[in-house]
Amino acid sequence: MDETDSRRNFLYIATGAFATVGGGLAAWPLIHQMNPAADVLALASTEVDLSPLAPGQSITVKWRGKPVFIRHRTPEEIELAQAADPDDLKDFQPDSERVQNPEWLIMVGVCTHLGCIPLGQKDTDAKGDWNGWFCPCHGSHYDTSGRIRKGPAPENLQIPEYVFLDETTVKIG
Repeated sequence: MDETDSRRNFLYIATGAFATVGGGLAAWPLIHQMNPAADVLALASTEVDLSPLAPGQSITVKWRGKPVFIRHRTPEEIELAQAADPDDLKDFQPDSERVQNPEWLIMVGVCTHLGCIPLGQKDTDAKGDWNGWFCPCHGSHYDTSGRIRKGPAPENLQIPEYVFLDETTVKIG
């Protein structure tokens, strides 16, 4: 092997290494742009302080671009939800499967019919025939557990994944 062969081999190796590094540097932004945006990652979960809510009060928080209804249910609302006759429910689901703690109902506030936002979060809102939530767009009535009782909605209001971090803080998502 003479000097020109070793120089040629060096140039091949150096050119290959340079091309590999350059290709990796060029591909990195293309691969990195496929990651979720920071605002999407921020919405993946949210923590909510429940301590200001008295029994009978509700709040709406935003999670993944959707409203989430959180209601501190009264003993009467809990009793109504637990006493529901399964034959009266369009989409049967016992209250015990919808809540982790009977005092707190946490559900996505989007009607399962056409995606409207049901009324019932404010004291002045129409609450429907079962004193829960009412979607005025097409007349869906939900009970105090967010289950569809009357109207065209095919399913109960959805329950998101959530966990209680302590007695007054819940993490949704």
